[in-house]
Amino acid sequence: MSPDELVYLGILAASIPAGFLFRYLSPPVKQGAALLLGLSITIATCHIHTLHSLVTVIGTWIIIKSSWRHAPALSLTWTFVYLLFFRLVTWFGLPPPTPFANAVQLLLTLKMVSLANEVNSFHTEKKKEVSSFAKSPVIGGLSEEPSFYDILSYSYCYVGIMTGPFFRFQTFVDWLTQPSPLALPGWVPCLQRLKLVPVYGALFLAFNSLFPLAYVRTDEFLDENFFFRLFYMVAVFFVFRMRFYAAWCGAEAGCISAGLGCYPEKALSKPGGGPTVNYSPDPTAEEKYDFKTIQNIDCYNTDFCVKVRHGMRYWNMTVQWWLHHYIYPNAPFKAYTLRAGWTMFISAYWHGLHAGYYLSFLTIPLCIAAESAMEASVRAKLGPRGQNIFDWVHWFLKMRAYDYMCMGFVLLRASDTINYWMSIYFTMHIIAVCCIIVGRVLKGGKREGRRGERREGEKMENVTEKTGEKTD
Repeated sequence: MSPDELVYLGILAASIPAGFLFRYLSPPVKQGAALLLGLSITIATCHIHTLHSLVTVIGTWIIIKSSWRHAPALSLTWTFVYLLFFRLVTWFGLPPPTPFANAVQLLLTLKMVSLANEVNSFHTEKKKEVSSFAKSPVIGGLSEEPSFYDILSYSYCYVGIMTGPFFRFQTFVDWLTQPSPLALPGWVPCLQRLKLVPVYGALFLAFNSLFPLAYVRTDEFLDENFFFRLFYMVAVFFVFRMRFYAAWCGAEAGCISAGLGCYPEKALSKPGGGPTVNYSPDPTAEEKYDFKTIQNIDCYNTDFCVKVRHGMRYWNMTVQWWLHHYIYPNAPFKAYTLRAGWTMFISAYWHGLHAGYYLSFLTIPLCIAAESAMEASVRAKLGPRGQNIFDWVHWFLKMRAYDYMCMGFVLLRASDTINYWMSIYFTMHIIAVCCIIVGRVLKGGKREGRRGERREGEKMENVTEKTGEKTD
């Protein structure tokens, strides 16, 4: 493991016992202590680069105070433009930020855009209440506009400050004001989330040593036979998954120990968004709770779901909620494939400026179009046994598609990514294009394909309005 990874591991490990201690604190003390601890971690790891995050917070606060009506669009523009400056600081003679500063900046960008939208919704619903003399039906809305101290404490809350998961400001407020935090579940769900972390960590270390990424960039790798080169992407994606499974499960355990994102099961919480229905505690019944609000990874379904679009749903779940709540509905296109492409482009930009991100993320819409074409033209015409076989083949190709796209994500440079894809003859791109062509031919041409795309887009629109999640 690299020194940076050891620091991440240390922060994650320390956050779990610290979370249980935070359950004993009163709301004001908890808020101040979470801010102090988070700010201390940021300064200790980011040093002078802490100023980047502070400038982002202050800029967002000014936007909210000066124009709450336009805050969602202005905050998105402000944070994303600053993200560009942050990544190009060396052009201005400034020192390059540390990896820790980059991690803080990424999560902070999500938080600030979400906060601006929450404040906008608060003022909009408040005006409606005044004009209609009726209480707002909005679920999980703010009860008051946050102060600068509130925004600062939310921004630098120690929970998930570098590793995620993303959570809304309202989730943060609910955490501070929990009436009986010590009575909420803690040890059992925390240990449940941690039980496989040693396995993921061991597999990551073992396979990372057996299949180093640097080997892909060598001339010796190109001398290997085609099947070895093809298999290598499977191994690289496995290493990639194990690394993030371990990190995100550990990060979730830190949230669970603190009680962050703990809501009754009847609230029907969504990762990132929180409760989706209004709920009230029932003093006559024993309440059941869950931590779905801060769930960032579903390891089983990531590996074993059938479709490419479903794989995205179960990976980095809180960020997926953010993308489909704040980016997808506002895309400058109507067609589902183009909107999905726009969302993937924004996701790539959020991750960084490396060409590999864009090559990988913008391959996803092509894969989605391919699987949609084959489902409509082939699977729909098969019987139960045929559909079962189709789904197994679909799952196999889905995993190979993610193996393929992962190479761009980890190789980063356009030349390295294209060289690798060229070494396996752009296999997955060719398969995807062939599936689209076969699907169009069997289905009856473009008209039916566009009709299906419209239906898909309408389904996405409906679900986005309700939950911000994607659907199939």
